[in-house]
Amino acid sequence: MNEQVRAVLIELEGAAVPMAFVTGTLTPLAQARLGAFIAEHASDPDVEDALEETGRLLGGFDLKLEEAEALLLRWMKQNRKATPLKTIQGLIWRESYEAGSIKSELYPDVAESLRSWASSGRRLFVYSSNSRLAQQLLLSHSAAGDLTSLFEEFFDTSIGQKIEPASYRAICERLDLPSGSVLALSGDGEELDAAQSAGLATTLIAREGPADSRHAVSPDFASLNLGS
Repeated sequence: MNEQVRAVLIELEGAAVPMAFVTGTLTPLAQARLGAFIAEHASDPDVEDALEETGRLLGGFDLKLEEAEALLLRWMKQNRKATPLKTIQGLIWRESYEAGSIKSELYPDVAESLRSWASSGRRLFVYSSNSRLAQQLLLSHSAAGDLTSLFEEFFDTSIGQKIEPASYRAICERLDLPSGSVLALSGDGEELDAAQSAGLATTLIAREGPADSRHAVSPDFASLNLGS
């Protein structure tokens, strides 16, 4: 990192949140609840907008509820980062968080590291394929307490896909910071390739063990040295 790190752009899933929680708890919950949730909330503005956008992404079709459900389930199985799917997933998860039936999981070093970075004056941001709501739920319903106040903004795919350099340039413009002063943290090398192409500093968070990468590698947040 040649330039002083002034902001940290964090991918939650895989870097701060164990993927086992995502794939073992959140994804099955959304799959099981999707059809009933759509039927119950189709007239809610957020759900209605998401369903309309789903039809637009398919080519401008006006989808019946069961058609939308089938399409969204297919996208989920394909791990497609479609904004309307992520919106509905976040709304489903909010139900369960608020009911107390699930609690988010963070790696043990995450909360202390985030608080330390924030107290040192670094600006913290999330950039995730999951919706802003889902990001905030993950950070506010863990044993570490509500960490959302540490973050200035939560970016999702409404600003662009995570494997596109233009998305990271747009974020830096939004932050009004030179790209070299922003450190992107992720467990996904393809996402970091895009961030690096946009001029950001990058570090691969290798939670599952040593990794061979073109990017700097750290086993966790606690081992990162962000400089003075």
